[in-house]
Amino acid sequence: MAGSTNGSTRTMGALTVGGLVVVTAYTVALGSNGWLWFGWVVLGLLTLALVVTQS
Repeated sequence: MAGSTNGSTRTMGALTVGGLVVVTAYTVALGSNGWLWFGWVVLGLLTLALVVTQS
């Protein structure tokens, strides 16, 4: 599956990883925010669904 991803899947993966970094930094700096984590989980599930449907 390593070579089977297209541009949109790679972009969603990068956004998901970047979102995790941002949410983690926010949590460390200012404290936890449940809505940010919920949004990241939704983004992760969308990314996972995109990966599954592309294969």
